[in-house]
Amino acid sequence: MSTGMNKWLSIVGIGEDGLAGLGDAARAAIDGAEIVVGGERHLAMLGDDQRPRLRWNNALHATVAKLAQFKGQRVCVLASGDPMSYGIGVTLCREFGAENCLVIPHQSAFSLACARLGWPLAEVDCMTLHGRPPGLLNRHLRPNARVLILSGDGETPKQVAAALRVAGYGGSSMTVFAHMGGPGETRHDGTARTWRRKVKDLNIIALQCIADGAAPRLMRPAGLPDEMFQHDGQLTKREVRAVTLAALAPAPGELLWDVGAGAGSITIEFLRAEPTARAIAIEQNPRRAAFIRANGENLGVQKLQVIEGTAPAALQGLDKPDVIFMGGGVSDRKVLNACWRTLPKGGRLVANAVSVEGESELFSFMQAKGGGMTRLAVSHMDAMGDLHAWRAMRPVTQYRGVKS
Repeated sequence: MSTGMNKWLSIVGIGEDGLAGLGDAARAAIDGAEIVVGGERHLAMLGDDQRPRLRWNNALHATVAKLAQFKGQRVCVLASGDPMSYGIGVTLCREFGAENCLVIPHQSAFSLACARLGWPLAEVDCMTLHGRPPGLLNRHLRPNARVLILSGDGETPKQVAAALRVAGYGGSSMTVFAHMGGPGETRHDGTARTWRRKVKDLNIIALQCIADGAAPRLMRPAGLPDEMFQHDGQLTKREVRAVTLAALAPAPGELLWDVGAGAGSITIEFLRAEPTARAIAIEQNPRRAAFIRANGENLGVQKLQVIEGTAPAALQGLDKPDVIFMGGGVSDRKVLNACWRTLPKGGRLVANAVSVEGESELFSFMQAKGGGMTRLAVSHMDAMGDLHAWRAMRPVTQYRGVKS
């Protein structure tokens, strides 16, 4: 069992009870450090300690770069709560390697909030809006969901309440805890519909989501209603989208290329299904590229990059994908071949075609590269005077292949 003695960088989580609330291991890491790093609030806890100190810069990367200069010395970083829960520990372990970092967590704000509310942490969605757009909340909104949100500041609860009202969740209950675990802890309860209160900056928001009668159901599985997307008609329709997401099979940490992305519906549902994944949407039409950005923000996804350009030229220099979806350009053999060449061994390609030319290219491609094809046909019932009849969508031919 490692004792952490060979790790030059210690990351110690501190609660509102300050140094007095730390265990022996955390105190030893602080006391044995040659250099202490932290924000103004945490460094002030050291009193008149004369050891060298490094204060966090507003540009986080600049302070991280300075830390690299201290390799070989004993450095201790002071952080809030659990440094691995949306904290600095994630960045430092990624930058310097977990083998060089000793992380000593304190209670997280999520754990403390669940303890106050009697909520099972494993059944709660946890997120942060610190330095992130409020639209990310929309990924978590569904009836009866419980959500815990780390605030950016004292205004965040009001912003969240406003977003809930717009989304049709004004009846949701809100509880805001500030400075949990310390003598100044406070609690405020209310609903999103009536919330106007500003609270102290260091706070966490607990939501019990209650949908209004007309609120759209934003479920996690694929197949959001078409009307949830801004588009000009270039949209993979709901039923086909659900089948396509099943074919793409999002997995943690993967990178998706969506070539000819249209409104970005495939990209966005991919990221909603797997929040640790990344996606690059390539779209040549500037108006549609704007739709993708707006849809991504409105539906609460991140790690989305939009490239305005025409494939295959626009593919040059991009991070290599694990999986590619082609909803446009399948009739161009050059684009198909360029996408296939880019995939690593085991990489996946899914392509949809509605034209005869596109279907023909996919069939030839399947003969050359392997894989399989499926035809998707969907009909919706429409009124026909006093009667009803089925209206068929254009059939979609789908190719699925794995590079060997």
